[in-house]
This record gives sequence, C-alpha cells and structure tokens, in this order.
Amino acid sequence: MRKSSKPAEREKSKLGLVKELPWALLLQIGLVLGKRWRTLPVKDRARLAELTRESRGRLGNLSAKERRELKKLVGKLHPKRTARELVLLTRARRRRKRR
Repeated sequence: MRKSSKPAEREKSKLGLVKELPWALLLQIGLVLGKRWRTLPVKDRARLAELTRESRGRLGNLSAKERRELKKLVGKLHPKRTARELVLLTRARRRRKRR
C-alpha cells in the first residue's frame, strides 16, 4: 500500500518558494543587485561574465589564476554591503506587514 503524500505536499520546491515571494520585493532585490553590477567598470563586468560562463557554476572548472581573478572581481561588488542592504529590505518589509 502506498504511503500518504502529505509530507511531500508540505515540502516546497525552490520554484514554489520563489513564486511565493512578493513581486515588489523581487523588484527591489533586482534593483539592489543591478546597482552593484553597474558600479563595476564595463571591462570588469565583461570579464566576470566570461569567467562565470567558463566555470559553468563550478570553481573547479577554472584555473587557480582565474579563481583568484574571479574572487577579486566579486569582491568589487561588495557582497557584504549588498547582503546587508538585502537584509534591511526584508526586515523593513516584515515590520510593515506586522502593523
């Protein structure tokens, strides 16, 4: 006999979680990330995109030199500041919901 699929129904796919995000928040996240991206010089943006394509999402596909270069370019995006901005966005949104 087959078990109930209720636990499986409770688990949500990544796509399901994305669909539940409010569109306004997604737009704000896109604006923050876009602002960071535009702060990079065109040459750095092109190289970062190239390294990302070459790696196909796996750092092991890059040479040690390319990994160092990728790390340097990502550092120019100020990931800690970006994360802080995104956290502040979600906190502000939660506060507005509770009121």
